[in-house]
Amino acid sequence: MSDLTSKATALLRMHDELVVLPTVWDAWSARAVVDAGFAAISVGSHPLAESRGQGDNEQMALDEALEGVARIAAAVEVPVSADLESGYGTPAAELIDRLLSAGAVGLNIEDTVHAEGRMREPQEHADYIADMRAAADAAGVEVVINARTDAFARPQLLAGADPLEQAIMRMELCEQAGARSLYPVMPPSAEALAAILERVTLPVNVTAHPISGAVVGDLAAIRASGARRVTFGPLLQAALTDTIDELVRAWR
Repeated sequence: MSDLTSKATALLRMHDELVVLPTVWDAWSARAVVDAGFAAISVGSHPLAESRGQGDNEQMALDEALEGVARIAAAVEVPVSADLESGYGTPAAELIDRLLSAGAVGLNIEDTVHAEGRMREPQEHADYIADMRAAADAAGVEVVINARTDAFARPQLLAGADPLEQAIMRMELCEQAGARSLYPVMPPSAEALAAILERVTLPVNVTAHPISGAVVGDLAAIRASGARRVTFGPLLQAALTDTIDELVRAWR
């Protein structure tokens, strides 16, 4: 556990400034980005599912997702954060225990419960985050919980509520609950992201394409915006797919 403790602390401290956690899906992609000089990585549920021939949105079982996370964590020495979707219906303490057993020290948790076709109520999601925080603290590991809201991505699940207002409220509640970073996925504009940044103090995660950047622009623009965490979601894998097509096209 001491190795996990030190990795979790290292990952948390990286968020004091802007940190880029390239999103990987297997041992090969993990080693490739670590060899490129990155000090920590994230595992995306979407690209991991793609690598297994399965669908995102919890179409993998938790056992299958954690098997992939464990293979990645065993392949590199750096801290690993894993996207565990909405938790696969697993109690918070069990989820933290299984995350740590897989060798990861951070996790994304979103508020869309795919199996039920709904979004958690704001306090319901915050309570799940709080229970995970308590479980991590009991384990003595400063697990970096990246609390995600799909308020922008799935406005149809908000029963007519304003997505920006919901995103702000949900992120504020998750901050109070013990998250260590916040992920309002798919903000529609730089102004929407700025509105959230004005209301929270924790690091805010943005998704970026490795070539075209994020909603606010390139890495310099992300830094200037005040966001302090960057992941790629499925976009690194998608960019590599385009590159592979270019490499092999002449051989058809």
